[in-house]
Amino acid sequence: MLIELGHYALILTFSIALIQSVLGLIYWRKDNRIAEFVRLAAIWQFFLTLFSFLALIYAFVVSDFSLSLAYQHSYSLQPLIYKITGTWGNHEGSILLWILTLTLFNAAVAIFGKNLPTQLRTLVLSMQGVMVVAFAGFSIFTSNPFARLSPAPFEGTDLNPILQDIGLALHPPLLYLGYVGFSVCFSFAIAALISGKIDAVWARWVRPWTIISWIFLTLGNVMGSYWAYYELGWGGWWFWDPVENSSFMPWLVGTALLHSAIVMEKRNALKIWTIFLAIMTFSLSLLGAFLVRSGILTSVHAFASDPTRGLVLLALLGFFIGVAFTLFALRAPSLRAGGLFAPISREGSLVLNNLFLATATAAVLVGTLYPLFLDALTGERISVGAPFFDLTFSILMVPLLIILPFGAFLSWKRADLIAVTQRLMGAAMLALLITIIIFMLTGRRISLAPLGIYLGFWVSFGAIADLIFRSKFGKIPFRESIKRLFRLPKHIWSTALAHLGVGLTVIGVVTVSAWESENITTMQVGQNAELAGYNIKFTVAEERKGPNYITEHFEFDVTGKNGKTKKAVSEKRVYVASSMPTTEAAILTYGLSQLYITVGDLDVDGARVVRIWFKPYILLIWFGPLLMAGAGFLSLSDRKARIGIPKLAKNRLSRNKKVKAS
Repeated sequence: MLIELGHYALILTFSIALIQSVLGLIYWRKDNRIAEFVRLAAIWQFFLTLFSFLALIYAFVVSDFSLSLAYQHSYSLQPLIYKITGTWGNHEGSILLWILTLTLFNAAVAIFGKNLPTQLRTLVLSMQGVMVVAFAGFSIFTSNPFARLSPAPFEGTDLNPILQDIGLALHPPLLYLGYVGFSVCFSFAIAALISGKIDAVWARWVRPWTIISWIFLTLGNVMGSYWAYYELGWGGWWFWDPVENSSFMPWLVGTALLHSAIVMEKRNALKIWTIFLAIMTFSLSLLGAFLVRSGILTSVHAFASDPTRGLVLLALLGFFIGVAFTLFALRAPSLRAGGLFAPISREGSLVLNNLFLATATAAVLVGTLYPLFLDALTGERISVGAPFFDLTFSILMVPLLIILPFGAFLSWKRADLIAVTQRLMGAAMLALLITIIIFMLTGRRISLAPLGIYLGFWVSFGAIADLIFRSKFGKIPFRESIKRLFRLPKHIWSTALAHLGVGLTVIGVVTVSAWESENITTMQVGQNAELAGYNIKFTVAEERKGPNYITEHFEFDVTGKNGKTKKAVSEKRVYVASSMPTTEAAILTYGLSQLYITVGDLDVDGARVVRIWFKPYILLIWFGPLLMAGAGFLSLSDRKARIGIPKLAKNRLSRNKKVKAS
């Protein structure tokens, strides 16, 4: 019965959204009662979808295998956490999660956007309603998560083993909060194009939603990268998989949108470009949803391989992108460019930042889609792999990293480049000195790695230099500088921390890519191996039984450079219901570096193939983005970033009313 109620709630969500979007788009400027209905409808959609989603979770938790989805993606002996996450570890459930996330943002706009201009809020919520109609309709008519089986099977077939991991419990929800969050920016852009009101106030309304979406998309990408690293057993942290690219491209354009919105808010400039980026960011998010579910890709990330549903998603993608860019083409010529600024200015540096990010996105997009188009048109299959992306992306990122520290020091409208260069000279020299010391101490051969490390330190020290300069260290007493440092506005701190995160990520990427070491050997219990000054002794190999799998359990004693010994555990699991194998890597952390061990099959002599990696400073790859996301939260905690038009104080408001009355 609960399943049917959940299905009915989803249908009711679809119906309310349909009425909301039609009435809102027709009467957005005429009737306040319609505006209030649109606002309340957005809130009710969230609660209805939440009930629908909880009903689906309940069926998984109690192992109700009369539900087709539970039968296909659950198992009675599965741990509870993976029964719950199994609800979105499939196509139908993930679409329902998408709808839930969409209605969550709709309700957030309705609740927290009460001081938005009524017409703008109505248009935004109406456009969000159109999206709910599209995706709820897609779920109901082509991807029903509540389909029943009769007779009900006794046992389920289990969730895909590689999805039975805490990383996959967190990765999709975080990613969807980013993907779907950008739908709000998209709706703001469409509302602005319809109403013709595009100004600095509009940018101020859009920026908090951009920050929220960018934060969660950052966290989603980080979680996905780390999951692939430790769960797939191949030791890599980014493969340039088409589905990985589909989540990376919205992040790149979303970063450009965030910077462009700042320029529009501060200087009332880049209006057309900001609207374009808002449309592109969500369009790329929709493209990612299409690639994952269309069946045109074979990937560990892919949810479905049904071309019929892929065609429906392609139609939805074409509809939203087509309508948005048609409206953009009609309105753009009538939009004013906004405030003027010199090329050497903070606005100029942000524009340059945008151009590099947009070009990098275009390069990734071409590399991702070109093989698909070539296969569709000619039947020829080619692969665009990591070498293409590594080279192209690196070439575009180098100049971006060079100019990045300058932005915070440049003045709005017009700046003195020579004076800014002098202020950054200390950061540049310190970065060069540390790079030379690292190169000399490690005895590495000449390569491009020192350039990458220098750029990472340059960006990091440039971010710190901005805080030092604003705190006037060396110009006023030290205690006063410390007080001044902690009193700096939150947006200054958030900018510095975000750029510091970029620098740390670059250092991590370069060091692990250039200087990781590997030892592939065969070992029997009792034997030792050496790598990067670590001694690895194979101590245990035995079969064990897990809750829903049988595992070969391996243990190693790893003696580090300091003489201390740690235990490392690796496993090769075979899941009972599906007979599918997975590999669990043994990972030991030493500071910011990690030792990574996986165990393979037996050879003819009864020994195990063991792969051992030492990955120097690899944790910086994930620590940097976490710092960037933290900077986003810090920026969001600033009241100026959360609101558009401050509410007048009560006494001032009453005073204004008296003046008007008199």
